[in-house]
Amino acid sequence: MIDENASVEEIRNAIKSINPKLYERLVKIDNSDDFFRYTVKPIRKSIRVNTLKADIDYVVKRLEDIIVDRVPWCEEGFFVNTDEFGRIPEHQLGIVFAQEASSMIPPVVMELEPNLIVLDIAAAPGAKTTQIAQYMENRGCIIANDVKYPRLNILISNLQKCGVLIARVTMKDGRYFARFENRFDAVLVDVPCSNIGMIRKNYKYIRLWRLKEGYSLSKLQKELLMAAYKAVKPGGVLVYSTCTLDPIENEEVVDYLLRNTNAELENIRLPIKRRRPFTKFNEKEYLGEVRKCLRIHPQDNDTEGFFVAKIVKT
Repeated sequence: MIDENASVEEIRNAIKSINPKLYERLVKIDNSDDFFRYTVKPIRKSIRVNTLKADIDYVVKRLEDIIVDRVPWCEEGFFVNTDEFGRIPEHQLGIVFAQEASSMIPPVVMELEPNLIVLDIAAAPGAKTTQIAQYMENRGCIIANDVKYPRLNILISNLQKCGVLIARVTMKDGRYFARFENRFDAVLVDVPCSNIGMIRKNYKYIRLWRLKEGYSLSKLQKELLMAAYKAVKPGGVLVYSTCTLDPIENEEVVDYLLRNTNAELENIRLPIKRRRPFTKFNEKEYLGEVRKCLRIHPQDNDTEGFFVAKIVKT
C-alpha cells in the first residue's frame, strides 16, 4: 500500500521498490511530479445515467445528494461522492452504471445512432456495450463479443440489468471477425492491456507489470485492430482504446495499422485536457498522424490514464 499523502519522492521510491523496471518505464512516459502524485491518488468515482431506463434530469434530481459534478465529455456522466453503489437502488435497477469517467470516451466518439450494426470486439464487463446501446436507443444490432466464458456471464448480467435488447453475445477470439469483411457500421476495439493507467484504481498493477507481457499484448492488439479494420465498412468508424500509457500498446499499434492499410485518423474533439501523443519512443519513430490520437494521463483530468484513436476506413 502506498500512502497517498506521502511526498513525491516517497511515492517514486515506493514504486521503484515494488517494480524498478516499471518505474524506469514510467519515467520515460511522464517524469513529472504531478504524474506520480496522481498515479497513486484514489480514483474519483463516477456513474453514467442509462437513458434506456430513465431521463437524465430525473435521475440527477433523485441522486442530487451524491452527485458532485458532471463529466465534461459525456452528457450522461457524473462524478459522485460514494463508492457504495450497492446501496443505490438506481444502480441495482440498471438506471445508473458505475463507470470510470475516461472509459466513457470511446462510445462518445463512435458517431452512433439507431439502426446500425456495431461490433464490440472485447465487450466484457459491458460498460461500453451498454453505453453504445443507449446511444443507439435500443434499435439496431450489437455483437458483444468476449473470449472468456466467466467474463461473458458478467457481460450478460449487465446487459440484462441495463435493459439492452439489441445485443447478441458471442464467445470468440476477436481476430475471428476478420472474416466478416466490410460488415459493421462501427467497431469498438477496447483491448486487453497492461493497465498502467489504472494503477490509482488498484496498486496490484504496479506489481504485475512486465515489459515482456507488454510486447506480447502489443502483438495481440495489432492483430485485433487489423481484424476490426477488415470488419468495419468503408466509411465506418473504428475506435481503438486502452487504459494503459505505454506507447508500444498505443501509438505503436495505431502506427502499425496506418502503415499496413489505407486507414485515416480523425481528431477527437472533446472538452478534455490531453497530452501530446508520442511520435518517438525508445528510438522508435511513429507516423506524425498519431498526434490525432487522444492521450490522457491521470493528472490531466483527475481520471485513469487512457488512450483513444478514432479511425475511419476509406
